[in-house]
Amino acid sequence: MRSELRLLAITGPPVLPLSRLLDACRAAAAGGVTAVQLRLKGVPAATLLECATALRAALPIPVWVNDRADVALAAGARGVHVGADDIPPAAVRAFAGAALGIGVSVGDRAQAAAALAAPVDYWSIGSVYATGTKPDAGAPIGVAGFRTLAALAPDGMPTIAIGGIGVANVGEILAAGAHGVAVSQAVFGAQDVERAARELRDLIDAHRSS
Repeated sequence: MRSELRLLAITGPPVLPLSRLLDACRAAAAGGVTAVQLRLKGVPAATLLECATALRAALPIPVWVNDRADVALAAGARGVHVGADDIPPAAVRAFAGAALGIGVSVGDRAQAAAALAAPVDYWSIGSVYATGTKPDAGAPIGVAGFRTLAALAPDGMPTIAIGGIGVANVGEILAAGAHGVAVSQAVFGAQDVERAARELRDLIDAHRSS
């Protein structure tokens, strides 16, 4: 699980036509992204399922779906990522069993306490830095905030940093103990998606080997 979460690339916004979404995700995978999370807010479930199924068929890396456990299961995705307002992880596990991995958002101590009691496979902690990609991300918690929340995770639980991460700051968040990072704009907002992914992956690998 940890290896596939080293560099998680999250799609959108904006919502792209399926052909462009596939091209962008293929380029990200070629650049070294280790998993893709499909986040398409406000689209019909049928559209989300079409995109998730197409990504799973097209990519050599795991595909996760944001929010919709039913769509993730129907598409045969690797897992689902849920936030505080989504179906609780325990309910997902009850109907999906071991068929889905489950990631959970953790942005404060209350959410960390809930995550401790939940059957999840990773914590996504943030927003670490300011981000314009997710308007409801809340105030940045900073590196110190990440470190504090990550210390609350159970032994062996992958802690993924999210929010405003790019080549300029990925080193310091990895040094703070992040097992991996989740990015959106830093990869999919670049003119050359493959190159942007490669730059981040190289920095991550260099940090792991040092």
